[in-house]
Amino acid sequence: MKVPTLRVQWELQLPAYTTATAVADPSQICDLGWRLWQHQNLNPLSKGFDPPHQSDTRTIYIANRFPLNGLYTPQKFIDNRIISSKYTVWNFVPKNLFEQFRRVANFYFLIIFLVQLMIDTPTSPITSGLPLFFVITVTAIKQGYEDWLRHISDNEVNAAPVYVVRSGGLVKTRSRNIRVGDIVRVAKDEVFPADLVLLSSDRLDGSCHITTASLDGETNLKTHVAVPETAVLQTVANLDTLIAVIECQQPEADLYRFMGRMIITQQMEEIVRPLGPESLLLRGARLKNTKEIFGVAVYTGMETKMALNYKSKSQKRSAVEKSMNTFLIIYLIILISEAIISTILKYTWQAEEKWDEPWYNQKTEHQRNSSKVEYVFTDKTGTLTENEMQFRECSINGVKYQEMNGRLVSEGPTPDSLEGNSSYFSSISHLATSSSFRTSPENDTELIKEHDLFFKAVSLCHTVQISSVQTDGIGDGPWQSNFASSQLEYYASSPDEKALVEAAARFGIVFIGNSEETMEVKTLGKLERYKLLHILEFDSDRRRMSVIVQAPSGEKLLFAKGAESSILPQCIGGEIEKTRIHVDEFALKGLRTLCMAYRRFTSKEYEEIDRRLFEARTALQQREEKLADVFQFIEKDLILLGATAVEDKLQDKVRETIEALRMAGIKVWVLTGDKHETAVSVSLSCGHFHRTMNILELINQKSDSECAEKLRQLARRITEDHVIQHGLVVDGTSLSLALREHEKLFMEVCRNCSAVLCCRMAPLQKAKVIRLIKISPEKPITLAVGDGANDVSMIQEAHVGIGIMGKEGRQAARNSDYAIARFKFLSKLLFVHGHFYYIRIATLVQYFFYKNVCFITPQFLYQFYCLFSQQTLYDSVYLTLYNICFTSLPILIYSLLEQHIDPHVLQNKPTLYRDISKNRQLSMKTFLYWTILGFSHAFIFFFGSYFLIGKDTSLLGNGQMFGNWTFGTLVFTVMVITVTAKMALETHFWTWINHLVTWGSILFYFIFSLFYGGILWPFLGSQNMYFVFIELLSSGSAWFAIILMVVTCLFLDIVKKVFDRQLHPTNIEKAQLTETNSSIKCLDSMCCFSEGETACASVGRMLERVIGRCSPTHVSRSWSASDPFYTNDRSILTLSTMDSSTC
Repeated sequence: MKVPTLRVQWELQLPAYTTATAVADPSQICDLGWRLWQHQNLNPLSKGFDPPHQSDTRTIYIANRFPLNGLYTPQKFIDNRIISSKYTVWNFVPKNLFEQFRRVANFYFLIIFLVQLMIDTPTSPITSGLPLFFVITVTAIKQGYEDWLRHISDNEVNAAPVYVVRSGGLVKTRSRNIRVGDIVRVAKDEVFPADLVLLSSDRLDGSCHITTASLDGETNLKTHVAVPETAVLQTVANLDTLIAVIECQQPEADLYRFMGRMIITQQMEEIVRPLGPESLLLRGARLKNTKEIFGVAVYTGMETKMALNYKSKSQKRSAVEKSMNTFLIIYLIILISEAIISTILKYTWQAEEKWDEPWYNQKTEHQRNSSKVEYVFTDKTGTLTENEMQFRECSINGVKYQEMNGRLVSEGPTPDSLEGNSSYFSSISHLATSSSFRTSPENDTELIKEHDLFFKAVSLCHTVQISSVQTDGIGDGPWQSNFASSQLEYYASSPDEKALVEAAARFGIVFIGNSEETMEVKTLGKLERYKLLHILEFDSDRRRMSVIVQAPSGEKLLFAKGAESSILPQCIGGEIEKTRIHVDEFALKGLRTLCMAYRRFTSKEYEEIDRRLFEARTALQQREEKLADVFQFIEKDLILLGATAVEDKLQDKVRETIEALRMAGIKVWVLTGDKHETAVSVSLSCGHFHRTMNILELINQKSDSECAEKLRQLARRITEDHVIQHGLVVDGTSLSLALREHEKLFMEVCRNCSAVLCCRMAPLQKAKVIRLIKISPEKPITLAVGDGANDVSMIQEAHVGIGIMGKEGRQAARNSDYAIARFKFLSKLLFVHGHFYYIRIATLVQYFFYKNVCFITPQFLYQFYCLFSQQTLYDSVYLTLYNICFTSLPILIYSLLEQHIDPHVLQNKPTLYRDISKNRQLSMKTFLYWTILGFSHAFIFFFGSYFLIGKDTSLLGNGQMFGNWTFGTLVFTVMVITVTAKMALETHFWTWINHLVTWGSILFYFIFSLFYGGILWPFLGSQNMYFVFIELLSSGSAWFAIILMVVTCLFLDIVKKVFDRQLHPTNIEKAQLTETNSSIKCLDSMCCFSEGETACASVGRMLERVIGRCSPTHVSRSWSASDPFYTNDRSILTLSTMDSSTC
């Protein structure tokens, strides 16, 4: 009795290295003990000393039943807690401060603050410390609050109740307490709390259905199956007897990849079963149409695939941010220069004896890029098209058929057709009336068999699922022609498969569903069961999938379907050439094509195939390479059955959107995996290519030299042809050759083409093309838009990534910078929101630098009059509140609400987008204008006040003289009024909020100064500004000086605007003066006035035209309900139409 016990222990310890047999010989027992000692002491994996990511695989004992010899040390795995938060109580302050001070501006002010603390300066450290503290505190509070919400969410998830099998019973515990190896029970409609390997379900075959909408957005039902040995263990008591070990790969982020094997010990024998993605239930997925399942946890917590897919993305730097950094460096140079000049002059004057005295009293009082896109790269399927497939045509045995009104009709004469078979060609759905179909098999024609085999291949070679509830009773009774469409609802991850299975059902061969290991098909009411032996999954390299089934007759068949480039080369029989011609004709119509083929296996051939598949699928190392070799070995010597053609309709307003992009000066590239003819046809239908365009082709290139010569020919044709526009078509193979050695030549051809179409593209090729454009000498801004997982690489590579929430899941949307519902919304995103945002952010950047030049320059000029004694011109409170209170709100509201032109005009005139391309609003010319304007205004502030006071400082009625604080306050008052009025001049779209913050900021300054200088505040040690502001305002000369200097400053700007608008108006300024409706006259900035205006109104209108602004009370927009305008123009994701009555 001890021998079996020892044997069981050894089986648990050596699951991957032994095959058990009965042991009774004592010498064998001694040998076993020696081998056991060797394994435990020499195999590091058995000791469990390696932490999870230091080896390629992990060993998991189901139900954590470890060996009983005491020599085994379990591997250490993390717990099941999900942590999406960024901070903890202990690291929040240091980590948040570190992240904030990585920004150049924050770090700069921190250095200034520290210098003021360490060195005795005339200005208080509060002047720089308080604004910095305010910004840092507000940001920290915001980030802390967001992280607190993440902590709450994590706690809810981690505390969710779950049921775990422990000690022979079900134990209720928390999700965070699940350990690797625990057997977990999940009920219907519950979410899986960890990554589980399916052990059993309430079904005898151990299958279950799940949805992964929260992971990849796919709402179709997916079937997962348990290995046969554990599928029968449907109760807790049975599971408690399970002795098994799982060896699998370490955690990785790929949702669709999993490799492992389960070693089950039954009656002293080991059974090895392969585990793949079909056995793994991912955390976040939901159980559907299944009462309950049991699964063993293999990945927990932050090692689950869901958690690994939520890693932070790389940060994209915008052109605006780069321009700001450039401007900041320039201003830092100016600031350092001023400091150096002041220091040199200070010590120069100090050297003179007459100045040998104290100089001062030391105790004295991320869419940025979306507004400048030059290249748009778009996927085709699901992005330009609906991704809703409808079966249209097919080719069977060299004959084309077309579906018309639910009937399959031959398009031409049928070779070798018999009179009795005419009903088959006119409508396969009427085969029930065909006498030849009901005759004995020996009387059936070969033609009938081929058509029957074709549609059976369509009905069997797929991964379509069907709800078990809906199939009840379908297997009984006569079949009706419309039964499939009215009773069955198919679910498929690929719309192509669903369309084909539904078409086969309409034509007489209905897929009923899976039952255990069989696939059920009904042919005119007759139920046939095919045993499903193997599925050869689709992959992007093979571009095909296959199934191996056993027919009711016992014959073993392989059905394969895929792209014609992957099926036809593998065929040795069938109407290959005729089918190839038909496929090309289908593609020219813009239809998506698939070829169908089959192969028969002898018993000997199938045994060899089954053995090789088992070896490849149970391999832990290089499993994918081995499977690829086996698949290639199996999918050869095929007999071609025919081809299918399905239609993918264009999305609404795709043609108009592409044409608008072209009018905006944006080049559109279509990157697709479809074949050449299909892609060209769709490009023509959607307006990407047009009939007058000269189409150039770079396809089917075989060598580098051939590709280079072809590129040179295309370059010469572009130069010699007197055609305005050219289009280029390039396939994936030729693109690989072009990018290998001839990148510059390829780019030269592409830059001279208005539209480029890349077909037969792999996902990484799409990203490489975008990368090539990004690093070109022009450094253009790129935008990529796609809807599927195969578009993620190009979305992440482009400057701006747009994900469409389509039928291929939400992987593209999850990895994008912006998400939209339809391709047509791209025009609104770019032309309206991108335009507004760029104008707002560009003005904000320039204005921020302008108002600070105005602020700092008078302080520098003042040093020449105080012998560079570092005496401050402004009071420290004014220094602190200038950027925080006095001048902050007008530019803030401007950057949120500004609409310098009607959104309706921007949408309908894409050419206006050209005015903001190439970052023109942040060009060096514009930057210098704002800088010079700031310096000129600063000189007017300072010297205007200086010359006013001059040597006669007794401007008060009582003869009292102005002092230095009064002088500084006069400069500061003029400055606040001027920079605020300058912002008012830049504002085109006035709302009550703009009026409130603009005029309210000036009013707040006066009220604050009166209170600040009119009261002796007990908490202030010294109060230099006491009664200064009141005395300043009591002087009529001061009021005159304020008005004169403000008018002088703004007059220069107004004159420049008038001359620019009259002599060199931009397209936007011209559009502002255009009448958008014959009955409504629209002025510069969306000001629309009805007829019957007074003379004063015309004068006001002329002024509005000069300064380009208006009041919303005069706005009278007119839109129809069909116009592409939305309720919230500042939200990219707003898709609801605005009622025209609200305008």
